[in-house]
This record gives sequence, structure tokens and C-alpha cells, in this order.
Amino acid sequence: MMNEDIRVSSKQSLGLAASRRRSNIIVYAILIIISVIWLVPFVCIVLQSFRMESTTEVGYVIPKQWGTGNYKSLLDTNFPRWYLNTLICALFTAALQTIIVLCMSYTLSRFRFKMRKGIMKFMMILGLFPGMLTMIILYRVLSDLGLTQKNAVPGLILVYIASSGMGYYVSKGFFDTISKSLDEAARVDGATRLQILLKIILPLAKPIVIYTILVGFMAPWGDYVFARYISFGEPTGNNAAVGMYDWLSKDQISKNYTKFCAGGVLVALPVTILFMCLQRYYVEGVTGGAVKG
Repeated sequence: MMNEDIRVSSKQSLGLAASRRRSNIIVYAILIIISVIWLVPFVCIVLQSFRMESTTEVGYVIPKQWGTGNYKSLLDTNFPRWYLNTLICALFTAALQTIIVLCMSYTLSRFRFKMRKGIMKFMMILGLFPGMLTMIILYRVLSDLGLTQKNAVPGLILVYIASSGMGYYVSKGFFDTISKSLDEAARVDGATRLQILLKIILPLAKPIVIYTILVGFMAPWGDYVFARYISFGEPTGNNAAVGMYDWLSKDQISKNYTKFCAGGVLVALPVTILFMCLQRYYVEGVTGGAVKG
């Protein structure tokens, strides 16, 4: 009887293992198909950026004549200036927004004061409204300050970081998972709040710090709508997305299509490298911060 039970249990285990393998195969097949569909446009853009026989759109993907002329021709346009504008916006926004978000998150996680929950709820509700609702008044303010068109870069940085404190909730959720006993022990040893944040909390919160930096970098790097609204009519104030979009107009696309593809590859490269190198911390930051605070 015992041997028969063992055989039955063994058959059930084998059946479960086979069923699990079939499920995994189906899941992997679906993921591969989705990945291929997602990657095809990017592969096409990369291939078109090396096409030299024509600068306009064609009905084939693989170039007949290969070369790097499209990348070299970018140096003769305003693209280097657009790229620099985008990089400046992204770096300053990432740095300043990270400081503001982490300070706000640490304050809301560790301090208890009147209207704390009210402020959190207010910022949460305020963040539900789309930013486009404020575009007109923001433009008027920036225009009065002289931060539009050719001076659009500092204006964009100011707008990007102005409401960054409202993005506290993910970082705060991560800080809530760090034991407050560490703070208390450091306070007993004479550490200040700033020392606790810099020397104890932040080293333990490395994933959320990297997550905040990545989010702060990627948002201005790919912005188009607000950047075009602020820098309209002035090429020197454009970012890469706004400047390159003009190459797709009816009168320019025939001579700038492959150049546009080359610029798109250069714009996508930094974010792709950053995300591939730091995706582990990005995932840990999102999952670690997804707790009830």
C-alpha cells in the first residue's frame, strides 16, 4: 500500500512538473512575440540611420549602401545644441528633483506633525490633475521672467522641479520599510537628522535613490509637448525631441528622414544604457516603495 501511494504521488508530481513546463513554454513564447513586436520599430530605425543611398523614406528596411554619413551630417545642424539642451535639462532635473523628493519623503516618513496626513492627501489629489491644465499660466509666468524661446532651458528646468515634491509617495513607502530604531540609535549617539539621512537612510535606500534619479532624468529627456510650447519659433531653445520633429514636416522629410533616424538612435542611447545598467535597482525601488504608508 505504501509503495502504491508513493507511485501515485510520484505520478502526480511528474504531472504537475509537466503542466508547469507547458505553462512556462506558453508564457515565454508570448513574451518573445511581444518583445519582437516591440523591438521591430527600433531595429528599423537603427538600420535606416545607416542607409546612404537615399535620404527619403523607402519601401525596404535593410540598406543597400551602408555608412555613417547621417551621423556625421548631424554636426552640421542644430542637433548638437538640441542634444546639449536636453542633457542639461535632464541632468539638472535629475539632481534637483532627487534632492527635493528624498527630503520630502524622509520628512513625511519620519516626522509627525499637524496636517501631515492632510498635506499628503492634498498633494496626492493635486497630482491627479493633468499638468496641461497649467500650461497657459505657466507660459505667462515664464514669459514675464524671460524664460521662454531662446532661454527655454532654465524655464523648463524650473517647471520640471517645481512640483517634484508631490512625487514623494514611492520614496516614502520605501523609507517606511526601514526600521525607525536605526534613527533612534543614531540620535542617542548624537547624530543630527541630516547625518541620519545621509549616512544611514540613503545607503540603505540605494534602490529608491537610483529609481528617483532615473525618473527625474527620463521625464525631461523625452518631453515634447511642454518643451515645444515654451521654446516655439526659436531653434536654439529647442530640445532634441522638438528640433528633430521639425525634420518630419512635408518640406523637409525627403532630405532629413535618415538624419532623423540617426538622431533618434543617439537620443535613445543614453537612456537605454542607463536603464539596462540600473534596471535591477529600478525594479527594487518600485516594488520596495509599493507599500501602504
